Formats: sequence, structure tokens, C-alpha cells
Amino acid sequence: MADPTAASATQLRNIQTKTGLSLEAVRALIAASGLSKHGEVRTMLSEKLGLGYGDANALAHAAKAAKSAPAGAEPAGTAVDPLDGIYTGTKAALRPLHEQLVAQIDRFGAYEKAPKKAYVSLRRKKQFAMLGPATKDQLELGLNAKALPANPRLKAMPAGGMCQYTVRLSSAAEIDSLLLGWIRTAFDAAG
Repeated sequence: MADPTAASATQLRNIQTKTGLSLEAVRALIAASGLSKHGEVRTMLSEKLGLGYGDANALAHAAKAAKSAPAGAEPAGTAVDPLDGIYTGTKAALRPLHEQLVAQIDRFGAYEKAPKKAYVSLRRKKQFAMLGPATKDQLELGLNAKALPANPRLKAMPAGGMCQYTVRLSSAAEIDSLLLGWIRTAFDAAG
């Protein structure tokens, strides 16, 4: 099973290698910009450092965590797991199901996981899916795929939304070849 904490740490190391800037240097860059809103910081980091959306987002989160970490603490960003914020309280029991589904999607090839406040965006050149808790008992998988065949498990969404379809999942048994085929269609179309 994929380890989100290790993946985040690897992503931050790769960003540091790409930009040549330490997390402290990034914090100084953010402070000098005078920006405080997360979206503005992410956009600035993307433009100034030539980063994609996901890398700039992860770096903005890590820099904010580093700023609030106590002196002498482990460098922020290496232990920050965005899934901890999504799967809390009564929704914590859904995290293993999330990780099982993501482990299957990881087999498709390279893509970016961009955590948001309540879900994780899965992106290639564009978002192909989003995954997060819908209720305390169900995950919701949003799919960006056109013209999937009608199926009772698929809920078609109104035009103009973030996803054309959603699927609710309650158990690992629902991560079957049919579901993975729909995800693969979206994955291939995004890339």
C-alpha cells in the first residue's frame, strides 16, 4: 500500500532539487511577497519557480506548516500528511478504503495527487478524478470521463461541474474491474 507521508516527503525533496531552494528559502520568498492566502501563494510559487499546480500546492502547505512548527521540530513537510486532515473523526475509518483504491490507480502510471481541504484531486495534464469522504460510511469518487456506459453505480452529474460522474464506495469489494475500467478511461483521457 502506498505511504502518503513518504510520497509527500519525496515530492518535497524533488521540488527542492528542481528549484534549488530549501523550505526556509521558500518561506522567505513567501514572506517577501506579502501574500497570505493559500491560493495566492500557490499561484506565486507556480509562476516564480516554474512549478505545476500540485507541486506549488504541496510547497505552499509545507511552507505554512514549517512556519507554525515549534523550534527544533522535525522539518515541516516531511511529516505532514494531508490525508490526516481529510480523514478525521467519524470519517477516519474510510482512509484504508481510500488507500486501497489509490494503490490500484497507482498501477496505471504516473500522475499527481493534489490534496484539497476535503478531497484529493488526481491529475495528469488535467484532473481525471477526485476522491474523498462523502459521508462517514462512503467515499465519493468523481470521474472526468465522457460517455461512460450507463450503469446503476454511476451517477451522471450536471454539465459544467468538476466531474461528469460520481461513484459511491463503501467497501473494498466495490474496487472491481468495472470501477477500475471507468477510472482507466478517465486516466487515459487526461493525459
